[in-house]
Amino acid sequence: MRIDEWFVPRFGPFRFRVFVGMLFLPYTAICISFAIIGSMLPSIIYWDRVYAISIIYFLALGISAHILDAIGSRIKPWGEVFNKRHLLSIALAAVVIAYIIGLYYIIAYNLYMLAVIAVLEGFFLFAYNLELFNARFHNNFWFAISWGSLPLLAGYFIHTNQFSLLAIIASASAGLLSYAEIRISRRYKVMKKQRIDASRYERILKMMSITCIIIATFFVSARVL
Repeated sequence: MRIDEWFVPRFGPFRFRVFVGMLFLPYTAICISFAIIGSMLPSIIYWDRVYAISIIYFLALGISAHILDAIGSRIKPWGEVFNKRHLLSIALAAVVIAYIIGLYYIIAYNLYMLAVIAVLEGFFLFAYNLELFNARFHNNFWFAISWGSLPLLAGYFIHTNQFSLLAIIASASAGLLSYAEIRISRRYKVMKKQRIDASRYERILKMMSITCIIIATFFVSARVL
Protein backbone atom coordinates (compact mmCIF):
# COMPACT_ATOMS: atom_id res chain seq x y z
CA MET A 1 0.00 0.00 0.00
CA ARG A 2 1.25 3.49 -0.88
CA ILE A 3 -0.64 5.12 1.98
CA ASP A 4 2.55 6.73 3.31
CA GLU A 5 3.30 8.62 0.09
CA TRP A 6 3.91 12.38 0.24
CA PHE A 7 0.86 13.11 -1.93
CA VAL A 8 -1.51 11.15 0.33
CA PRO A 9 -3.24 13.37 2.95
CA ARG A 10 -2.39 12.72 6.56
CA PHE A 11 -5.93 13.51 7.71
CA GLY A 12 -9.37 11.98 7.24
CA PRO A 13 -10.73 8.43 7.14
CA PHE A 14 -8.56 5.69 5.68
CA ARG A 15 -10.69 5.22 2.54
CA PHE A 16 -10.67 8.97 1.88
CA ARG A 17 -6.88 9.04 2.13
CA VAL A 18 -6.54 6.08 -0.23
CA PHE A 19 -8.91 7.60 -2.80
CA VAL A 20 -7.13 10.97 -2.79
CA GLY A 21 -3.79 9.20 -3.03
CA MET A 22 -5.06 7.20 -5.97
CA LEU A 23 -5.63 10.46 -7.89
CA PHE A 24 -1.93 11.44 -7.69
CA LEU A 25 -2.96 15.08 -7.45
CA PRO A 26 0.52 16.66 -7.82
CA TYR A 27 1.06 14.73 -11.07
CA THR A 28 -2.44 15.60 -12.22
CA ALA A 29 -1.57 19.25 -11.55
CA ILE A 30 1.43 18.92 -13.88
CA CYS A 31 -0.77 17.68 -16.71
CA ILE A 32 -3.40 20.38 -16.16
CA SER A 33 -0.63 22.98 -16.03
CA PHE A 34 0.51 21.85 -19.48
CA ALA A 35 -3.04 22.24 -20.82
CA ILE A 36 -3.27 25.74 -19.31
CA ILE A 37 0.11 26.75 -20.71
CA GLY A 38 -1.00 25.58 -24.14
CA SER A 39 -4.15 27.67 -23.74
CA MET A 40 -2.05 30.77 -23.08
CA LEU A 41 -0.09 30.54 -26.36
CA PRO A 42 -2.71 31.65 -28.95
CA SER A 43 -3.11 35.36 -29.63
CA ILE A 44 -6.77 35.25 -28.56
CA ILE A 45 -7.80 33.43 -25.39
CA TYR A 46 -11.33 32.28 -24.58
CA TRP A 47 -11.40 31.84 -20.84
CA ASP A 48 -14.34 29.46 -20.81
CA ARG A 49 -12.21 27.11 -22.93
CA VAL A 50 -9.34 27.39 -20.48
CA TYR A 51 -11.69 26.30 -17.69
CA ALA A 52 -13.12 23.57 -19.91
CA ILE A 53 -9.78 22.00 -20.85
CA SER A 54 -8.68 22.10 -17.21
CA ILE A 55 -11.84 20.30 -16.11
CA ILE A 56 -11.52 17.81 -18.97
CA TYR A 57 -8.02 16.78 -17.93
CA PHE A 58 -8.89 16.68 -14.26
CA LEU A 59 -11.73 14.28 -15.02
CA ALA A 60 -9.99 12.23 -17.71
CA LEU A 61 -6.55 12.04 -16.13
CA GLY A 62 -6.91 12.95 -12.48
CA ILE A 63 -9.86 10.66 -11.93
CA SER A 64 -10.44 8.25 -14.80
CA ALA A 65 -6.88 7.43 -15.90
CA HIS A 66 -5.56 7.00 -12.39
CA ILE A 67 -8.46 4.82 -11.34
CA LEU A 68 -8.06 2.68 -14.46
CA ASP A 69 -4.36 2.43 -13.69
CA ALA A 70 -5.19 1.15 -10.21
CA ILE A 71 -7.56 -1.41 -11.76
CA GLY A 72 -5.30 -2.49 -14.61
CA SER A 73 -1.97 -2.53 -12.83
CA ARG A 74 -0.45 -5.97 -12.28
CA ILE A 75 0.76 -4.74 -8.90
CA LYS A 76 -2.10 -3.31 -6.85
CA PRO A 77 -0.56 -0.23 -5.17
CA TRP A 78 -3.79 0.59 -3.34
CA GLY A 79 -4.80 -2.92 -2.39
CA GLU A 80 -8.45 -3.91 -2.48
CA VAL A 81 -9.80 -1.01 -0.45
CA PHE A 82 -12.43 -0.20 -3.08
CA ASN A 83 -14.72 -2.49 -5.03
CA LYS A 84 -13.49 -2.87 -8.62
CA ARG A 85 -16.99 -2.37 -10.02
CA HIS A 86 -17.44 0.89 -8.10
CA LEU A 87 -14.05 2.17 -9.25
CA LEU A 88 -14.84 1.31 -12.86
CA SER A 89 -18.18 3.13 -12.59
CA ILE A 90 -16.46 6.27 -11.28
CA ALA A 91 -13.78 6.10 -13.98
CA LEU A 92 -16.29 5.69 -16.80
CA ALA A 93 -18.54 8.45 -15.45
CA ALA A 94 -15.60 10.86 -15.25
CA VAL A 95 -14.40 10.14 -18.79
CA VAL A 96 -17.92 10.38 -20.23
CA ILE A 97 -18.41 13.82 -18.67
CA ALA A 98 -14.98 14.89 -19.94
CA TYR A 99 -15.86 13.82 -23.47
CA ILE A 100 -19.26 15.50 -23.36
CA ILE A 101 -17.53 18.78 -22.52
CA GLY A 102 -14.91 18.23 -25.21
CA LEU A 103 -17.46 17.27 -27.86
CA TYR A 104 -19.44 20.42 -27.17
CA TYR A 105 -16.46 22.59 -28.06
CA ILE A 106 -15.41 20.38 -30.98
CA ILE A 107 -18.88 20.54 -32.57
CA ALA A 108 -19.77 24.11 -31.61
CA TYR A 109 -16.53 25.62 -32.93
CA ASN A 110 -15.43 23.04 -35.55
CA LEU A 111 -12.26 22.22 -33.62
CA TYR A 112 -11.22 19.19 -35.66
CA MET A 113 -7.64 19.32 -34.37
CA LEU A 114 -8.98 19.00 -30.84
CA ALA A 115 -11.01 16.02 -32.06
CA VAL A 116 -7.78 14.30 -33.15
CA ILE A 117 -6.30 14.89 -29.69
CA ALA A 118 -9.49 13.53 -28.10
CA VAL A 119 -9.26 10.30 -30.10
CA LEU A 120 -5.58 9.84 -29.27
CA GLU A 121 -6.08 10.57 -25.58
CA GLY A 122 -9.02 8.18 -25.46
CA PHE A 123 -6.84 5.44 -26.91
CA PHE A 124 -4.01 6.07 -24.44
CA LEU A 125 -6.45 6.35 -21.56
CA PHE A 126 -7.30 2.67 -21.91
CA ALA A 127 -4.21 1.26 -23.68
CA TYR A 128 -1.74 2.75 -21.20
CA ASN A 129 -3.64 2.44 -17.94
CA LEU A 130 -5.18 -0.98 -18.52
CA GLU A 131 -1.91 -2.22 -20.04
CA LEU A 132 -3.65 -3.42 -23.19
CA PHE A 133 -1.80 -4.92 -26.19
CA ASN A 134 0.60 -6.71 -23.84
CA ALA A 135 1.39 -3.38 -22.16
CA ARG A 136 3.08 -2.17 -25.36
CA PHE A 137 1.97 1.40 -24.67
CA HIS A 138 2.64 1.28 -20.94
CA ASN A 139 6.09 2.83 -21.01
CA ASN A 140 7.86 6.13 -20.41
CA PHE A 141 7.74 7.30 -24.03
CA TRP A 142 3.99 6.97 -24.46
CA PHE A 143 3.41 8.42 -21.01
CA ALA A 144 5.35 11.52 -22.08
CA ILE A 145 3.30 11.81 -25.25
CA SER A 146 -0.13 11.18 -23.75
CA TRP A 147 0.19 13.15 -20.51
CA GLY A 148 2.80 15.71 -21.53
CA SER A 149 2.81 16.71 -25.19
CA LEU A 150 -0.85 16.09 -26.03
CA PRO A 151 -2.37 18.04 -23.09
CA LEU A 152 -0.40 21.12 -24.09
CA LEU A 153 -1.55 20.76 -27.69
CA ALA A 154 -5.11 20.22 -26.48
CA GLY A 155 -4.95 23.53 -24.62
CA TYR A 156 -3.70 25.19 -27.78
CA PHE A 157 -6.14 23.51 -30.18
CA ILE A 158 -9.20 24.30 -28.07
CA HIS A 159 -8.53 27.92 -29.07
CA THR A 160 -7.27 27.43 -32.62
CA ASN A 161 -7.15 24.74 -35.28
CA GLN A 162 -3.74 25.82 -36.50
CA PHE A 163 -0.32 24.41 -35.75
CA SER A 164 2.41 26.83 -34.78
CA LEU A 165 6.13 26.47 -34.21
CA LEU A 166 5.71 27.83 -30.70
CA ALA A 167 3.08 25.21 -29.86
CA ILE A 168 5.23 22.41 -31.26
CA ILE A 169 8.28 23.52 -29.26
CA ALA A 170 6.22 23.92 -26.08
CA SER A 171 4.60 20.52 -26.64
CA ALA A 172 7.99 18.87 -27.09
CA SER A 173 9.23 20.57 -23.91
CA ALA A 174 6.20 19.29 -21.98
CA GLY A 175 6.89 15.81 -23.32
CA LEU A 176 10.52 15.92 -22.23
CA LEU A 177 9.57 17.12 -18.77
CA SER A 178 6.95 14.37 -18.47
CA TYR A 179 9.51 11.81 -19.59
CA ALA A 180 11.88 12.97 -16.87
CA GLU A 181 9.07 12.97 -14.32
CA ILE A 182 7.95 9.41 -15.02
CA ARG A 183 11.52 8.09 -14.97
CA ILE A 184 12.18 9.74 -11.64
CA SER A 185 8.80 8.60 -10.34
CA ARG A 186 9.48 4.98 -11.28
CA ARG A 187 12.91 5.11 -9.66
CA TYR A 188 11.37 6.69 -6.57
CA LYS A 189 8.73 3.96 -6.37
CA VAL A 190 11.30 1.17 -6.63
CA MET A 191 13.44 2.71 -3.91
CA LYS A 192 10.42 3.14 -1.64
CA LYS A 193 9.47 -0.48 -2.19
CA GLN A 194 12.98 -1.60 -1.33
CA ARG A 195 12.95 0.65 1.73
CA ILE A 196 15.85 2.72 0.41
CA ASP A 197 16.00 6.43 1.24
CA ALA A 198 14.20 8.13 -1.68
CA SER A 199 13.95 11.60 -0.16
CA ARG A 200 16.09 13.12 -2.91
CA TYR A 201 13.75 11.87 -5.63
CA GLU A 202 10.75 12.92 -3.58
CA ARG A 203 12.09 16.48 -3.41
CA ILE A 204 12.64 16.50 -7.17
CA LEU A 205 9.08 15.32 -7.84
CA LYS A 206 7.68 17.95 -5.50
CA MET A 207 9.76 20.63 -7.19
CA MET A 208 8.58 19.50 -10.63
CA SER A 209 4.91 19.75 -9.70
CA ILE A 210 5.34 23.10 -7.94
CA THR A 211 7.39 24.51 -10.82
CA CYS A 212 4.79 23.52 -13.42
CA ILE A 213 2.02 25.11 -11.37
CA ILE A 214 4.07 28.30 -10.95
CA ILE A 215 4.84 28.49 -14.68
CA ALA A 216 1.17 28.01 -15.58
CA THR A 217 0.20 30.67 -13.03
CA PHE A 218 2.79 33.04 -14.51
CA PHE A 219 1.43 32.51 -18.03
CA VAL A 220 -2.13 33.17 -16.87
CA SER A 221 -1.07 36.27 -14.93
CA ALA A 222 0.85 37.57 -17.95
CA ARG A 223 -2.25 37.27 -20.14
CA VAL A 224 -4.64 38.71 -17.58
CA LEU A 225 -2.58 41.72 -16.51
